[in-house]
Amino acid sequence: MRVKRGVPARLDPVLCALGLLAVLLVPWFLFAPGIGQALWTLQAGVDLLTVGLAWRLYQVPKTNRYARRFWLAVAVGMGSSAIADSYQTALVLGGHPAGEVSIVQTGLVVAGMVVVVITMLCHPLGGAGRLRLRLWLDAATVLTAVAVFLWYFLLAGELSGDGRAADRLAAAATSAVMLLVTFALIKMLFSANAPFQQWPGVIGTLGVTGTAVAAPLAALLMEHSDPRILYLAQLLPCLLIPISLRMQELLNRRNAEVPVATRSKRFSRLPYAAVAATQLLLVLALPGVGADLKIWGVAAGVLVSTALVLVRQQAAFHDNERLLAEISRRDEWFGALAQHASDTTIVSDGDRRVTYSSPSAVRLLGLRDGDDTGTDLGGRIHPDDMPVVAELFTRMQAAGTAAAELRILHVDGTYHWTHVVGTDLLDNPNIRGLVWNGRDVTEARRLQDELRHQATHDALTGLANRFLLQQRVHAADSDRPVSVLVIDLDGFKQVNDVHGHHAGDQVLIAVADRIRTVVRDGGTVARLGGDEFAVVLPATDPDRAAALAATISRVVGEPIAVTGAEVVVGASVGCSTGTPAEAERMLRDADDAMYRAKQARRGLVGHHR
Repeated sequence: MRVKRGVPARLDPVLCALGLLAVLLVPWFLFAPGIGQALWTLQAGVDLLTVGLAWRLYQVPKTNRYARRFWLAVAVGMGSSAIADSYQTALVLGGHPAGEVSIVQTGLVVAGMVVVVITMLCHPLGGAGRLRLRLWLDAATVLTAVAVFLWYFLLAGELSGDGRAADRLAAAATSAVMLLVTFALIKMLFSANAPFQQWPGVIGTLGVTGTAVAAPLAALLMEHSDPRILYLAQLLPCLLIPISLRMQELLNRRNAEVPVATRSKRFSRLPYAAVAATQLLLVLALPGVGADLKIWGVAAGVLVSTALVLVRQQAAFHDNERLLAEISRRDEWFGALAQHASDTTIVSDGDRRVTYSSPSAVRLLGLRDGDDTGTDLGGRIHPDDMPVVAELFTRMQAAGTAAAELRILHVDGTYHWTHVVGTDLLDNPNIRGLVWNGRDVTEARRLQDELRHQATHDALTGLANRFLLQQRVHAADSDRPVSVLVIDLDGFKQVNDVHGHHAGDQVLIAVADRIRTVVRDGGTVARLGGDEFAVVLPATDPDRAAALAATISRVVGEPIAVTGAEVVVGASVGCSTGTPAEAERMLRDADDAMYRAKQARRGLVGHHR
């Protein structure tokens, strides 16, 4: 079964059979005998078919509970009508006049319709705000037109005539029930979560309304009421109800994976068709009141004006639907880009609380979709980066846009480096927020840090190298003295010769750890190359530097465990003190002092055990 624009595109056997029955009813009711008995027999059969179709809709897979409840109510209501029409059929076959409807039949039909109406009135309307208001206004417009038709063709004639009280009561009850049923159908047809789609809903509404007004309308149009035509006008609208149910079943089974309630609602033309029908009814009623030429002229003007307004409104609907389709395509295009973009877009208010975030922001922060709205961005920034944030806001206020790299907290407890570009659009009436465009640069930052560490540190010991040592000297406070220690190991060559270079590397690592322990946070320890080390001591006078040099010489001279042995190496230390601007001079003087200390040392050279 293929579906195009909500209408079955391939012929269905049940629909074909119902259509063929409608065609054959015309010659049958016009020329065949025994039409009264056939009317109620066929009516009961149509009711039973409708019950079966409603039950099949109730059993369609993936039907939501509201739709399932509606179709069950339709099956119950039509079952009550089937009992009523079967009872009327038995009366007619027993000699009761076909045109006189039993009060029992009317009561059962009304009871069944009450079940359906209550269910439809309890069905959730969906939508909110102005959309809900529009739905109610559309429903009220169509309901008013239906009420006018019921009054004109059915109720007014019975109430103003000399007929039986039972006929008046039946007409009033039928009109009230049909009005309620029509209202409920229209409400569901216009709602955002109707259990039926547009075409089946329109056809079903026409069928329900037609059962009340078709026969009186036919009587009005005919000069002499022919029972055959009246019976035909009463039965034909009833066939529209099972036709609409079968169409909905085909659509449901074809589109079972897409709930009806999620379909997009387009502008409904039905309220405007109701207005046009009411205007035509007004013109139709004028001959009966003996209207003169003036009244006819006014009526023609009203009819033409209404037609022009309706045509203009239809043109506006066409433009609106085309615009909405274009907006929908653009939204889908933008949504696809935002969903798969590596960059993140976040909008926050003046208090830095998130008011919008693109889908990639969910991945950046590790939140579930929808949990990011209202998040305090300030609370997710690394505390050490708050000065950077303050500077970022200052530059945004001055230039409107600024960029920085910040660490943002992920839900896994880790901080991700993010390159952020902030734009202040608080004064923009369409945005009224701060727009943040960010990209996760954690891996790039990690690689940069690793490369920077490799460029400024010794690979074996992890100490600073000569380049970083010079930077630390130049970065020291220029108003306070800086001391530099140069350390050279004594007896290190014998360790390499006797125990191998692997043991020598172990000695260098152990020495580096001991010097780092002595210096702690008071300075920078560096390996200049080979077995030569250096220490920069900011804000340190010569006496304190000399004391630290003696401590280093003593600590380094303690035995060191290497693979399969213990070795002892000495440390010759030279000191120099000056200002940061004298970095090169201090390194030369410390180096000279170190060589003098080495020449003066005795023992502990190449001592092994």
